Amino acid sequence: MDFYLAAIIQALCLGPLVIGLFLSMKIFNIPDITADGSYTLGAVITAVGLANGFSPLVTLLLAMLGGAVAGSWTAWIHTRLRIHALLAGILVMTALYSVNLVLLGRSNKPLIGYQDLFAAFRVFADADHNALAVLSVGSAILFFCMSYLLRSDFGIAMRATGDSEPMIRAQGVNPARMKVYGLAIANALVAWSGSLMAQFQGFTDINMGIGIVISGLGAVIIGDTLMNFLKIRAIPAMLGCVLLGVMIFQSILAIALSAGVDANLLKLTTALLVLLIVALPRVGSVMQFGRR
Repeated sequence: MDFYLAAIIQALCLGPLVIGLFLSMKIFNIPDITADGSYTLGAVITAVGLANGFSPLVTLLLAMLGGAVAGSWTAWIHTRLRIHALLAGILVMTALYSVNLVLLGRSNKPLIGYQDLFAAFRVFADADHNALAVLSVGSAILFFCMSYLLRSDFGIAMRATGDSEPMIRAQGVNPARMKVYGLAIANALVAWSGSLMAQFQGFTDINMGIGIVISGLGAVIIGDTLMNFLKIRAIPAMLGCVLLGVMIFQSILAIALSAGVDANLLKLTTALLVLLIVALPRVGSVMQFGRR
């Protein structure tokens, strides 16, 4: 049971990540690879902040600020230098590897002995139950804040930018500026996830962000499939589907590991799972077309 509880806790840690990827990939239609670097950046800033005596909340805010700056770089390269968004994200992600290594000063740093977010807000004596409670409250705050943001005038302008740049430009809104804001918010959320995961794991590793976009994308696709199946268009329900998607994705991985899959093959299992999730709807469409 503890094994599956840990999977749910990890899913809650990745909640801000999938909301950030949903914002960049579904709202703005930008394949933002910066997340691999900004996720690690959030964890690195958390490790440095806690080691220097900063409070967990201040450290979390600094991590989010670092992620926002990284996302802004990607958006600036894409909009001002006219470089494809995918390449811009790869360039920033590559640069962030060196930035993270310099900030951390080593490839791995344990966080045992520092007061993290879970120790600062202790509700239950059991560590896992306490982490579940803290992360549940954090996820609820994230859900309500993003629901409000995406339904505000600013959020509607962001959504319109992803739907049709000429239309939003005709309304007097600068789409390039909206992309900078959008990717900054998205990567701030990704860095939030990196900070939470580092505190939950008890260490920060320079390579912990490698492949994290794939895991987040799998969760977003599951959420998108639920939206299409249920014909959901309301923003709160869409965000709920995305958060449910990460729960389902992490639970499937937990089931695979409990069934005896080698932990060394976890990345391969993740890639195959995402491939299956992406391919199934397409295979179904091809089969229906063939019957016609």
